[in-house]
Amino acid sequence: MRKVLFAIMTSTLLSTSVAVAAPATPTDPLLAPWSGPYGGVPPFDKVETKNLGKAIESAIALHLAELDAIANDPAAPTFANTLAAMERSGRALDRVSTIYGIYSATMSDATVQKIELDVEPKLAAYRDKVTQNGKLFARIAKVYDARERSGLSAEQQRVTWLTYNYFVRSGAKLDADSKSKLAAINQQLAGLFTRFNQNLLADEGERHTLLETDADLAGLPESVRAGAAADAETRGFKGKWLIANTRSSVEPFLTYSTRRDLREKVWRTFVNRGDNGDARDNNAIIGEILQLRSRRAQLLGFPTHAHWRLQESMARTPERAMQLMEAVWKPAVGRVHEEVADMQAIADREGAGIRIEPWDYRHYAEKVRVAKYALDNNELKPYLQLEKLREGMFYVAGELFGFRFEALPAGAVPVYHPDVRVWKVTDTTGKLVGLWYFDPYARVGKQSGAWMNAYRNQERFDGEVTTIVSNNANFVKGKPGEPLLISWDDAVTLFHEFGHALHGLSSNVSYPSVSGTNVARDYVEFPSQLLEHWLPTAEVLDRFAVHYRTGAPIPKELVAKVERAKTFNQGFATVEYLAAALVDMKLHLAARADSRIDADKFERETLEQLGMPREIVMRHRTPQFGHIFSGDGYSAGYYSYLWADTLTADAWEAFTGAKGPWDREVARRLKDNVFSIGNTRDPADAYRSFRGRDPEIDALMRKRGFSATSR
Repeated sequence: MRKVLFAIMTSTLLSTSVAVAAPATPTDPLLAPWSGPYGGVPPFDKVETKNLGKAIESAIALHLAELDAIANDPAAPTFANTLAAMERSGRALDRVSTIYGIYSATMSDATVQKIELDVEPKLAAYRDKVTQNGKLFARIAKVYDARERSGLSAEQQRVTWLTYNYFVRSGAKLDADSKSKLAAINQQLAGLFTRFNQNLLADEGERHTLLETDADLAGLPESVRAGAAADAETRGFKGKWLIANTRSSVEPFLTYSTRRDLREKVWRTFVNRGDNGDARDNNAIIGEILQLRSRRAQLLGFPTHAHWRLQESMARTPERAMQLMEAVWKPAVGRVHEEVADMQAIADREGAGIRIEPWDYRHYAEKVRVAKYALDNNELKPYLQLEKLREGMFYVAGELFGFRFEALPAGAVPVYHPDVRVWKVTDTTGKLVGLWYFDPYARVGKQSGAWMNAYRNQERFDGEVTTIVSNNANFVKGKPGEPLLISWDDAVTLFHEFGHALHGLSSNVSYPSVSGTNVARDYVEFPSQLLEHWLPTAEVLDRFAVHYRTGAPIPKELVAKVERAKTFNQGFATVEYLAAALVDMKLHLAARADSRIDADKFERETLEQLGMPREIVMRHRTPQFGHIFSGDGYSAGYYSYLWADTLTADAWEAFTGAKGPWDREVARRLKDNVFSIGNTRDPADAYRSFRGRDPEIDALMRKRGFSATSR
């Protein structure tokens, strides 16, 4: 069964029938078990993208046949012949889906996009065919009913409970007519998700701002200029500079450029992705998605999509999630007004004759940082080398969890792009833990942002299987042969995503469906956000934040400035994020099956009702909100980052309240109760085992510099 079956329903086509090719031979490199060292590795050297669609169809047929055999087993249902057999099934589809997902996210060309449009509805139909298999569900239900009296281990009971509930929540108990309607909805949604994502990718890849003269570069540090020049040359504009329409290019430009006219141009290009009234406009697609999600929720017996999505989250209900967001919103907005006043005062002293606008925020926030804390991000950047910070992440992994990273030589294992490098991960005894793939650079056809993937989940119920994980980013390459310097915010993101990787590498469970990061959406961000806290520790900065030319460690006084400024700009960061989370939740609470929401109007009116500061826009406006409209993953769930950060802030105080960040006993409890257990336990129980109590919001308020009385 594994991650393919447990993927959130992102389905769609017009019936539950799936036209599939005959099963491929085991020699098909996309379907065959992975060979080579380290328990086998993805055969990227044998991938021909044109064959991905056929391979997925063949793998679907193989898995459906395996599940039919389980469903028709004449023996009485047991965990071994039903749930364990399902865990064992679908391996070919798991392998090819992994490769398909990698190419969709990082190497998306016209061939891949055409395959996506064809394949996504078929995958949706396949998922419905699985969950609507009546004989299979009847066997699962029998094992579920007897789970507490049949001698199952705690992990086996958890797998049984999760599988049963997944099937029920996917419509296994519906009548035939309702199942047919549900399948049609899922298949329509899959096509819409793909169109949304491809529209967004096109606006990010094909729209840009070209800088043609030295005057256009005013205020930009050398590292930003070098990256823009390299990007321009890559796209055929040698001798010019290009600001790509991605966050990693836009935010440094908005911070440093003194050309207010160009800041506005770059900003508008970025915030209007998917919202340009052309063939790639996503607003109509959003309306369709929301309406279909509402219809699906009603079929499944829930008042809204938000209630369906949150049923098995830590929050449980939209009301609890909203309660947390509203508790933080008011103090965050209050802080924004203070931040804007500080910025406006500087603009007035300079005689700029302007009123702070959204394209000014980052620029003047940086000036306030310098004025208030004598901290200029350009002072930090020479000490923030991508490769040295990567070594710093390895150091943290070693000190906390005992992991060791050894770089594999080029060519030791196949990779899908020359930028990708691979490390072998072992524990203190030298035992193989897994592999870590690193793909740090931006390129056309790669989705923006940063993320972690699991290529293979850890498991041991049929023998030891080690994990393979990856981290992906979109840093803009600089001059060849020179170290890549990144911003402090980018360094935080680097540690964040590595936290997800450590979550996967730490996994120590039996069954793959509950392995690694396969946990509740509002819990999965907890380990990653927690790891961010180790970046500013003296042990990391002293060793790894060294000057790219002299090798001198970052000065103590500069570290002290970073510490004093740690709550700086938290109003902006919190409101920017929280506005998107609130709009996400309110959209899914308001959506109705019999009407279609005007997403653009809803966003505008909701932000007005919330009292959104005019100087800020949502971190992800709805037409570009891939978290919630390129799939179901974070839909009605973007609040998860705040929920998880409540855990994060509270958990960090477990360290600071003990012997500090490197307290080995607290680290042991963290690994044993959070990082290593996957989804084998209810996350609330697991957190209590680590912390000794439930998390408290006061730690979050302290972390962000908000007073408890302002709530």
